[in-house]
Amino acid sequence: MNKLSEKFLEVLKHEGVVSIMSWGVEPHLVNTWNSYLVITEDERILIPAYGFRKTQKNVDVNNKVKISLGSKDVLGYKDYPGTGFIIEGTAGYIESGDEYDMMKNKFSFLTRVLEITVDSAKQML
Repeated sequence: MNKLSEKFLEVLKHEGVVSIMSWGVEPHLVNTWNSYLVITEDERILIPAYGFRKTQKNVDVNNKVKISLGSKDVLGYKDYPGTGFIIEGTAGYIESGDEYDMMKNKFSFLTRVLEITVDSAKQML
């Protein structure tokens, strides 16, 4: 069963801010861009990480995260302009291997890859 809808994938085709919330050591919020998210065939979300050090410390203690993203350029419910999603999932970091290499090739600045296994994806608008 697909957790990530066609509408979600459409949002990723438009630039916008992605906020990633983690809590473990302390609540923390970090941002990236829609265009940096790579969706795997099994619907994991891969995100290039350069900083994200507080996020990693939190994930080491509590691997649950929430992500918020959207675009004003994608129609939402009832054809209102703009839509967004809240994603809940389990996070980890990839520091080597095929997926790391693929992401490093796309995003030369990364030092690690934040991997999120999606538990739920809810359209908000």
